[in-house]
Amino acid sequence: MKFLGIDIPMKNTPALDSGYVPMSVFAREFLKQASKPIAIAVERNDGLTAVYHTKVTGTNAEADKYYIDRTVKFLLWAKGGFCVTICGDDDIADYIAKAYSEGGSRAFDATFMARVYEKPFTVKAVTLTDCPAEREKSKPVGGNLSGCRIGFDAGGSDRKVSAVIDGEAVYSEEVVWHPKINPDPQYHFDGIVSAMKTAASKMPRVDAIGVSSAGIYIDNRTMVASLFLKVPQDKFDEQVKDIYIRAAAEIGADLPLNVANDGDVTALAGAMELGDNAVLGIAMGTSEAGGFVDEDGNITGWLNELAFAPVDAAPGAMEDEWSGDIGCGVKYFSQDGVIKLAGHAGIELDANAAPGEKLKVVQELLANDDPRAVQVFESIGIYLGHTLPYYHEFYGFRHVLLLGRVMSGEGGNLILAGAKKVLAEEYPACTFNVHVPDEKSRRVGQSVAAASL
Repeated sequence: MKFLGIDIPMKNTPALDSGYVPMSVFAREFLKQASKPIAIAVERNDGLTAVYHTKVTGTNAEADKYYIDRTVKFLLWAKGGFCVTICGDDDIADYIAKAYSEGGSRAFDATFMARVYEKPFTVKAVTLTDCPAEREKSKPVGGNLSGCRIGFDAGGSDRKVSAVIDGEAVYSEEVVWHPKINPDPQYHFDGIVSAMKTAASKMPRVDAIGVSSAGIYIDNRTMVASLFLKVPQDKFDEQVKDIYIRAAAEIGADLPLNVANDGDVTALAGAMELGDNAVLGIAMGTSEAGGFVDEDGNITGWLNELAFAPVDAAPGAMEDEWSGDIGCGVKYFSQDGVIKLAGHAGIELDANAAPGEKLKVVQELLANDDPRAVQVFESIGIYLGHTLPYYHEFYGFRHVLLLGRVMSGEGGNLILAGAKKVLAEEYPACTFNVHVPDEKSRRVGQSVAAASL
């Protein structure tokens, strides 16, 4: 297979997606032909800046632009930023600037980042010598389980809550809900408060509340979150930005509260379980949530929104309806990925059913040894095996922890086996470890970890 003049050698291809072109393979083979140094700097809040040094060919302009386009997009969604500086190639910088302008192919990304960081999105061109210096800062968070704590995990298909006393979960529950399709913020607020009150009733008191929730949170305020996708912007600003602050106040005035992205809580759960750091957590549920605990056991402040990071270079890859881009993680490592592949396998699902209900149908078919369902989860495993080396290029983790509803049951075992097979056969230099916690931790581990925030 060739893509943009680059050979794409693969031993393992997902049975239900023969056109799949892993970004890991494309980048690896592209860089074999590249010799011209280039760097990408991405600035976010407080002057914090991530810098990525790489190369382009200087001769295959189409492949060069595509490679940098995908790399910039990955950096933005992994680390966040409102200012991109292309160092060492003015033509590529001009291409990226047009892509991230109004009406450009990456206009959604530019608008999103401008909203998160509350600054206009810009693209600059400088020489390689004038590349901005990297500036990072991490902070310790989590790991505190003393006293009586509520841990709440807001998923897109179900909400989980745990009552935790001195590190022991004395009560946990899961309740199905449908936040992504509900435009009324009161629906979300009532569900959150109900869960917290249930947990509070199982303890003599409440000392603190920790929340794991999909989206981007600054000072416990919701900046952007697909969980509230259908809420109109005016109601989002009025009732959603402070929704967790208001919910906590219903439990007790001035209770310590910490709201974190669910991906970061996944990574924290992994670090707590493994007793080690440098952990990338991936939660496969309503979306794909990513989080990272660095070498020092700290949270980095990066976005880690891997749902929007590119993983497939195939021109015919499925489009994400929110961003309008193709080949992004949400369509591979979430219930959306299961639903997509189920269609490829010939499994008919009720079009009117909620996504979580469709996932459950496929999982039930798997439990009954339906070979079509087996192929669905085996294909996701192959996706994952090819994607983790690409993630490692940007994160440098030692461990990967896989959580979420998609990883539940036998499906999770098939995904893990497929990923390990691909890693062993096609990426022998990758020495990181891939972990799946026990079944209970897969489902409620995040709510317990959230309690430690």
